[in-house]
Formats: sequence, C-alpha cells, structure tokens
Amino acid sequence: MQSSNGTDLDVKPRIIAFLPRLRRFCMALTGNNDSCDDLLQETVERALTRIEQWQEGTSLESWMFRIAQNLHIDAVRKGARRGQKVDIDELAGLSGEDGRTIVETRSELAHAQKAMAALPDEQRIVLALVVIDGRSYKEVADILDLPMGTVMSRVSRARQAIDLYLNGKAA
Repeated sequence: MQSSNGTDLDVKPRIIAFLPRLRRFCMALTGNNDSCDDLLQETVERALTRIEQWQEGTSLESWMFRIAQNLHIDAVRKGARRGQKVDIDELAGLSGEDGRTIVETRSELAHAQKAMAALPDEQRIVLALVVIDGRSYKEVADILDLPMGTVMSRVSRARQAIDLYLNGKAA
C-alpha cells in the first residue's frame, strides 16, 4: 500500500518483528511492566497513525526508538507536574517486611534492575540500547542524534554507577 507521497505503508510485519526489542527498550525507560506495556502500546499506535512521517530508506527501528523516548520524556514531565502516583496495593506492604520481599531484594536480578532504574534517563537509555539491545555506539548515536563520544561517555558513566551500586566501589 502506498501513501500519497509514495511512502510504503506496508511496514506492519517489520513493526511486529521489532516488538520484542522495542519492549526491552520501553522496559529500560520505565522500569516496570505496566508502564512498559503502556509505553509500548502508545509507541506502536503513534507509529502506525503517523507512518507517513517516517522517511522510507531510513531506519524504521530508530524512528520508533525516538517515538518511545519522546513519549517517555513527555510522561515524566507530565508526572512531575501531577506529583507521584502511588499504587494502593503497594502501600499494603509498608507495615512490615516479609520473607518474600527480603528474598526478592537480595536477588541479583532485582538488585541489577534497581541499579539500572537508579541511573539518570540519558545514561539508562544509552546503556539499554548498547548492552540490552546490542546496538553499536554509532547506531545509538544515530538513533538518539548524539555525538558518538557522548554515547561512549554515558555508557561508561552508567557502567561505573551500576558497579558502584552493586559492589560498593567504582570500576
């Protein structure tokens, strides 16, 4: 199917194939499953409704990464204006600790996720693209429209911060 400007609109199979990687990126941005799924859905919806803005011959994946990042930034800004959202179910556990919470807290994966979530957005985004998604520094620089040195610096600082968080010492 072609739009009036000649852009190929039959990109749905490519978007579907890209969903697992986009979801991992959304998870790195948001830090929890519910927000991740909301961001993923909003990103795909935005991409499909504005597909004519994508320029054929450019990376569809990079375009969608940018959409997700921009939507996340907008949501963070909106949340800062509205205040922190508190889930009532989470408040039930505040009265005391239970064994399950202690075990989950001690879990290496949970600890690493907390370390990742503690990073500033700009470090978490580049680290997710390089380490989790396997992108090269050049690809990340192109996706985020940053100099490659900035990407390398942010990845390095993110790795040091995570090492400090996990091991109590800088790399």
